[in-house]
Amino acid sequence: MKICIITHKIKTGDGQGRVNYEVVLEAIRRGYHLTLLASEVSPELAANSLVNWVEIPVNRYPTEFLRNFIFAQKSATWLRKHRHEFDVIKANGAITNGTTDVNAVHFVHSSWGKSPVHISREHKNLYGLYQWLYTAINSYWEKQAFLQTKVVVAVSNKVAEELVDIGVCRDKIHVIPNGVDLTEFSPGVVDRQQLGLPKNVNLAMFAGDIRISRKNLDTVLDALVKVPNLHLAVVGETKDSPYPQKVEKLNLTDRVHFLGYRRDMPKIHQASDFFVFPSRYEPFGLVVIEAMACGLPVITAKTTGAADLITPACGIVLPECDDVDALAKALNLLNGDRILRQKMGKVARFIAEQHSWINMAQTYINLFEELVKNEKHSSHPHLSPSSRFVTLPVSSTSSN
Repeated sequence: MKICIITHKIKTGDGQGRVNYEVVLEAIRRGYHLTLLASEVSPELAANSLVNWVEIPVNRYPTEFLRNFIFAQKSATWLRKHRHEFDVIKANGAITNGTTDVNAVHFVHSSWGKSPVHISREHKNLYGLYQWLYTAINSYWEKQAFLQTKVVVAVSNKVAEELVDIGVCRDKIHVIPNGVDLTEFSPGVVDRQQLGLPKNVNLAMFAGDIRISRKNLDTVLDALVKVPNLHLAVVGETKDSPYPQKVEKLNLTDRVHFLGYRRDMPKIHQASDFFVFPSRYEPFGLVVIEAMACGLPVITAKTTGAADLITPACGIVLPECDDVDALAKALNLLNGDRILRQKMGKVARFIAEQHSWINMAQTYINLFEELVKNEKHSSHPHLSPSSRFVTLPVSSTSSN
């Protein structure tokens, strides 16, 4: 099988980039030939004899809109000449104007545009206008891309529903959750003092971009006021963030510990007792499954796509992300019951083990293989119902 993958980055340390990185590794393990239309590719992949990297350099352009537009034009021009050489072409969203077979969706711009915390609603200036235009144009381009491809892969049931809302046929949507590195993210014990965190206290953890309101740290802080014995570790860039000031106003300075942007996330997870992440808009949320892999109970909300993975045995899913009282109740429950936290943490790890990067990548390649098989045996190719991955139990390895 000859596979073409079209995306900006194929590397670790990047959400979509990591997904494509793992899919490429699995394709190599099965001996398939790959052509990668990308701006950045990990050196070890580019050096592999089964990989042909067609570089589309766009990093010199000043805005993401320009980079995406130019990438889409250049990749489409290349595809028009070489489309016939491939069995499967996979893309991400509106990354190309060319025809694809599989489109993996990590973000639906039309849904984001309707969100009350969209950047254009928080910034009534030129930056906000740019964000509005960027979202609106991408919403149009994405819909065209999703409608013309054969199979659409959503990273969560939340994303799948958003795709249905914009007119994508439910029958061609497959849900394949993102994976997690079970070696990098695993249960363990670390010295909190080495991380600048207090010992002998219960410690919740929050991680995300705290310069914007989308990740919902404000509701976490308001709820923390109602849980007087709980401390909170916050991972995220504090420059231009309003939350250090809010912490002072709420008299939480002694209990909220801002750690800034960090690259040692597994250690911070291991230093924490549970994870809290009631994001207001989150198509998936890798931080959730990473916390689970470290054996942490999770408090999140239905507005987070990774809530699909949370069962009552491993965490709490809030119906409303902004419900301060409900969040405070959940924090109090986990804060006051160490045995419950331990039980939930073990289940969280077990569920995460079903969602390794390898399992996820195998599911993608299995999907490619079935698509090619049906292409060869039918003038109207389709995938069998058993191959769809929508709303399968999280303990089932076939959903990874």
